Amino acid sequence: MKRKAVANSEKPAAKRPRADIPDYHATPQIQEEDGSVRWPAPSLQMDRAREIILECASSGKKTLLVPDKDADGLSSGAILRHTLLLLGLPKEQIEVHLLSKGNNVFDDVERARMLAYDPDYVFVIDQGSRSGPPIIDKPHVGLVIDHHFATEADFPKNSDHVSACHSPPVATSSLLTYLICEPLHDKVRSECDWLAVVGAHGDLGNTLKWEPPFPSMHDTFKKYTKKLLNDIVSLVNAPRRTATYDVISAWDALATTDVPSSVLKSPRLLAARQEVNAEVERCTHAAPKFSADGKVAVFRIRSEAQVHPVIATRWAGHLQSKALEIVMVANEGYVPDKVNFSCRVARCARGRDIAVDIIQSLKDYAAMPDPAMGEAEPADVDAEKRPLIERLGDNFARGHVQASGGIVGVEEFEELMRIMQVGVKIDKPVSEGKSPAKKKAGVIDAKQKNTLAGYFAKA
Repeated sequence: MKRKAVANSEKPAAKRPRADIPDYHATPQIQEEDGSVRWPAPSLQMDRAREIILECASSGKKTLLVPDKDADGLSSGAILRHTLLLLGLPKEQIEVHLLSKGNNVFDDVERARMLAYDPDYVFVIDQGSRSGPPIIDKPHVGLVIDHHFATEADFPKNSDHVSACHSPPVATSSLLTYLICEPLHDKVRSECDWLAVVGAHGDLGNTLKWEPPFPSMHDTFKKYTKKLLNDIVSLVNAPRRTATYDVISAWDALATTDVPSSVLKSPRLLAARQEVNAEVERCTHAAPKFSADGKVAVFRIRSEAQVHPVIATRWAGHLQSKALEIVMVANEGYVPDKVNFSCRVARCARGRDIAVDIIQSLKDYAAMPDPAMGEAEPADVDAEKRPLIERLGDNFARGHVQASGGIVGVEEFEELMRIMQVGVKIDKPVSEGKSPAKKKAGVIDAKQKNTLAGYFAKA
């Protein structure tokens, strides 16, 4: 006789519903003064960018492309390169400069390297921006094409710019470049549409709906499958994440081909993706610690590979709590004596009444006093020590409001962690006249082996 299962009188706990996130393309848009929709960037900036590209092509002069290292940046550079070639600029007049590991385009060493090409036209694409001296120290025409958060003052001296950051839904740099270049030659669409998709999926994910205001890619997906283009995203992103940082292999595979499927046959890209996947798996099991207010989950890893953004994105989709807003992954092994960190908005925090702004949240934390100085006498505090927010530098809280990060010194990062009180548990006050409620002891299955502690202990 079979034994009947014992009925469980307790009802299973209801699953927490996933946050209802509106489609990206449906983000409310902004109107220009004439009533037209301001998308993908202000019309005056778009017109000026087209003028510069046409002038560059007709001049026949030395041109330098400086794209960012990811799928969006490299696709943007490839679209502009194809356009300039279609417009008649000789191939030998186009150079590309890819930044060294851990540098940004505004570092003096990179400005010197760009100057060594002796270009007449310089296009800085998807690099983010900030105020400062000219892109290079010689007469030139400079254009910044970007979508990272910036104010009108956050651009190099004597340069023009076209920015999508204040024209929601914010277009990626590749889509922005594509929409700038498409009217300039009738073959841009047929030769560059797939590059626009690769760049957009690289930044916005492969579930992006190509609905207005985004251009229709119906014909593109008839020519190329989504799987093909998404596999290209994965391969092109891999080299810049490896310890060797050979971004040039991704650029060569992407920018010089007219056959997208050829990218999938690159031995170097395939090996790089395998290397990155293994490193992500090694580092992703780090256990998080939380800020005292519960709003930030911090994972700390040590890797020479740029896997911190991948891990931040992964955990942002899984961790859930009522207080959680931001997932931060700090990599202490990417660049010597620096901490590179990436932040993503937790999925559970999306769709809330007050939108999470990572850039502002990071700045707010950095402006708070260090609790370690709380009991120090005024005479004991270094009077010449500037506030942390001033010492973190221009590489702190860069990027987008929902996907930010930075590169800071080890000492400054540890101070930030103290201010956020990461790992510090603060006891909640007990209401007057009430004793803490006792939790009912749960029954633990002695045979259960798959535990949370065991997961984070994996190497």
